[in-house]
This record gives sequence, C-alpha cells and structure tokens, in this order.
Amino acid sequence: MKAFDVERSAPAETMAFGCYEVVPQRRELLAEGQPIRLGRRAFDMLMGLIEARGSVVSKDDLMARVWPGQIVEENNIEVQVSALRTAFGPSRHLIRTVFGRGYQFTGDIRPIAASPAHSVTGGWIAIQPQSILPRTNLPEQSCGLIGRDDALREVSHLAASHRFVTLTGFGGIGKTRLALAVARQLMPQFPDGVWLADCSSVADPGGTFATIAAALGVELPSAAISAQCIAQRIAGRQLLLVLDTCEHVIAPAAELAEALLRIAPGVRIIATSREPLNVEGEQIYQVRPLAVPPEHAEGDDDLLRHGAARLFLERAHAAQAYCSPDQSAAAIAAICRRLDGVPLAIELAAARVAALGVEEVAARIDDRFNLLTTGRRTALRRHQTLRAMLDWSYELLTEFERVILRRLGVFTGAFSLEAAVAVAGDARIVPGDVVKCLSNLVMKSLVEIKFEGTAHYRLLETTRAYALEKLGESEGCEQVARRDAEYNREFVARAEPELEIPPAVEWLADHGTRSVTLAQRRGRPSIGPGHSPWSLPEVQSYADHPGSRAPFSNTRSRKLGLRLVSTEQAA
Repeated sequence: MKAFDVERSAPAETMAFGCYEVVPQRRELLAEGQPIRLGRRAFDMLMGLIEARGSVVSKDDLMARVWPGQIVEENNIEVQVSALRTAFGPSRHLIRTVFGRGYQFTGDIRPIAASPAHSVTGGWIAIQPQSILPRTNLPEQSCGLIGRDDALREVSHLAASHRFVTLTGFGGIGKTRLALAVARQLMPQFPDGVWLADCSSVADPGGTFATIAAALGVELPSAAISAQCIAQRIAGRQLLLVLDTCEHVIAPAAELAEALLRIAPGVRIIATSREPLNVEGEQIYQVRPLAVPPEHAEGDDDLLRHGAARLFLERAHAAQAYCSPDQSAAAIAAICRRLDGVPLAIELAAARVAALGVEEVAARIDDRFNLLTTGRRTALRRHQTLRAMLDWSYELLTEFERVILRRLGVFTGAFSLEAAVAVAGDARIVPGDVVKCLSNLVMKSLVEIKFEGTAHYRLLETTRAYALEKLGESEGCEQVARRDAEYNREFVARAEPELEIPPAVEWLADHGTRSVTLAQRRGRPSIGPGHSPWSLPEVQSYADHPGSRAPFSNTRSRKLGLRLVSTEQAA
C-alpha cells in the first residue's frame, strides 16, 4: 500500500512544524514568516513526505508523486532531497533517510489558521519573493572555530581579493568549518547572498549540477542542466557560492567553477576538497593541522596555547567528562600529538574520555581505529569513525596510488623521493609511476611535503597506521619489507665514506632526516651535529637484521617477510 495517493490534492490548511510553515495554496515554505527559496519538484517532494504523517515513503512513491507518468533516474530523488536539506539548513534532520526503504519526515506537524498578513479581501496577495528571501542557506554556527584565528584571517583576505579559493587538506582537518566561517564573515559584501552547495550527499557525479542549481534556487529542466546554463542564469547576480566536499565530484565541480568565472563576473567561489580543482584562476589554501602541545607540556597555561588541546578540552567538557588540564597535561598533549592535530580525530578521542578517562584514552591511542568510533549521530558517515574517514579517501584513489600509499607506510618518519622509488616500486610499478603517484598523493592531502634543501615527504601518523594495516592485508608485504631493508643497507653503507668528504653539512641536509629515523628505530644516537656517527659494522648489522625494528609486527605475514629478509641477508 502506498504511503499517499499521488492523485490527492494538496491540503487546504497551512501546516507548521518548529519554526516552519507550509502554505500549500501558494506552494510556499516559510521560516519564521520569511519565504525560503525552494524549487517546484523539491516542494512536491516535501508535500509528499508531510502528507505521509511520519510514515516512510518509498522512492517509487516519491517518483510517482514528483514525476508522474515519467521515467527518471533514481539519483533525481537524491538531488531533491539534498535541496530540501539545504533549504532546512540546521534542521536538515527533518528529512530522514531510511536505508533500503525510502525517506521519512520527522517533524511534529500541526495545522494552523492562515495568518492575516497572508490574505486580503477577495483572495491572496502576491508576494514578490526576490525582495524578502533570506540571503543565505548557511547552517547556523553550532560551536566556535577553535585554533583557526590566523587561518580565518588569511582565507578571508584571499577570498576578498580572488574570485575562486579552494581549501584543501587531510580528511577531518576542518575545511568545511573554516569555509563556512569565512562565508559568514564575507556575507555583507554580497547583495544576492551567500549560498552553500553541499556535494557530500551526491552519490553520482552526474547529479552535481542539479544539486548546485537547487542550492542557488535555479530551476532548469533535467535535460538542460549544465554548468553553462547555471552560470548564465546567475550571470547578473553578486553572490558567494560555497562548493563543499568536491573531491568525489571533482570534474563537474571544476567545470562549473570554470563556467562561473567566465560567464558570471559577480560570482565568487569558495570550494573545499581534499585535492585542488585545477581550474585557471584557482587559489589554493592548504588547511593545516591544529597546533599541538610539546612533549613536556605542563599545566593549563602551556596546553591552552595550542589549538589542538583547546579543542580536546572543550569537546571533553561538552560531553560532561572529567578532564583536568593540570593533572592530565602530559596525557592530553600526547593524544593531540599522536593524532597529528587533526580536529576530527581529536573530537573522537575527547568523546571517549567520559567512559575511559584521559589517561586510558592516551594509553590506547595506538589502537586508534577501534578506539575512535563515537562520532556525532547526525554526522556524515565518513566522519563518524576514524577508519571511515580514511576509507573515503582511500576509495577515491587509483589502484596504483593505493599500492604506493600502502608501501609508504613502512617509513616511520620523513623519507626522500629516492627512498620512495626504491621501496614502493617494483617490476610492475616503475620509478616514473612512483613519482607520479607520490605527486598525486601529495595533491590529495595524504602525504605531506617539506623542503629542507631537497624535498622530504611524510605520512601523518594516522595515515601511516592505516597504510600499514592495508599493507598487512595485501599481497607482497614480504617484498616491501625486503626492499626497505635493502635500501637501508645501501643508505647506511654510503654514510661513512660520504661523511668523510667535506662538506658533511650538505650530506646531513639531504640525508639527516633518514639517519635520524634509522637511529630512532634502533634507539641509537643519530648521525648529525653533536653526535658520533655509527660505525659501518653497526649500520650493516642493523640492515642485516631488519626484524629487530619490526615495522610489520602486527601480522604473521609481516613477520614472515622480515624473517625472509633477515635470513637471506645474514646468509
């Protein structure tokens, strides 16, 4: 039985839920008395859900209601649901997805009498919506932006002086929150408003243009929706468009941005993505991790100078967890450092404090993927656990990029391009492939790069833990262990003679990071100023027994790979 009759006429009465009213006669949705921009099909879908009175409405019923007698793709439903949730902003939970069944309206509906302001003798007055529409669909800010004062100032300046700015960075780094904060700050500069197009719910890139058009209030026939048409429809407006979560719809998002820059001179864009859109005129701002406390942080004064610690404490206190910065300064600092200052990871850790306490969370942080699993119920699925966040990025990679990322997990610290080629390449993945994939991983915010004389790369500790886990599940981890040990042998074999050739400082600038990493693995002094370098027999012994550092110690296959390398080299 269907949840509603598709031939049924709209009810004559005005209905209310929360601060919203629906006036069926005028096909109008109001928020606190002000009309909300809503397309025809989105309104039809809203009425269908409301008329179901809390029952779940199947996708088939919705298609029959919104597109009677037509054959349409299922992703059109997702587009209209996204438009409704965008219109409701902070109340987007009113439209609930019931997986495998359909959608449900969760508001408490009550009939009300028509407001006198809406009627005159002899009928209804005509409202000119353009003059009273709200100037934004941005959600209300539910919590402050912590540790981002400099970033907020820098991005605001960049967005004020350039038409297109993309915020890039690691998953969960806070790109969306920063973009929305900047957009709110710039709102007075845009007479036609600031509009958010949330692409996170777009399952098929083909639905991207429809989602963005709905956010902008642009109604176009399904067959006519294109980047060019959208740009032409808003060519005369002065507005700011926030394109949020573009990495999985990168091609259509880039196409639209390019069309807007070319056709609509009054439109500016702030995009968020884990990689740049690569459009002419795009300005890139890389969102960095929050500042983390030093290893020997003492007391709340020391902790509170760092954004990561302030975020941890605020989220822990919001969860009614006991957390004393004076008594637990070292544990809080350790959690923030081990989680690389990534806001989402820190919030997930803070949520565990109420049940485990700070010290226990810090002690279990090595098991981060099983520990950090308590995200907000209303958060996107990929933001509810630490593993889901990384799964999202991993699944967007090409096969070769996945292989290279897994293999780079063997590096505990910074590594050079030479080391990456030696360890991550093989007969199938040649040096050129490694260079290309490593470059792409940098662009996709999964590998960090730092220039100290030459380029050095590193994985955040969370990314490295994920890469090692994936490596342990894949074939070929024994060969990766062998190549890593062989490269270490060659590296340390070069160290002694090269250090004897002046100037040794230049050698240290290029290789010092690697020597420090090797020393940390063995617990020995590193090669560097103020330290005695290892003797060649010592470093050869290290390379001949790679199992002693056991980077693969979590699985049987990892141990097997290291035993193979150790046995072959010792022989």
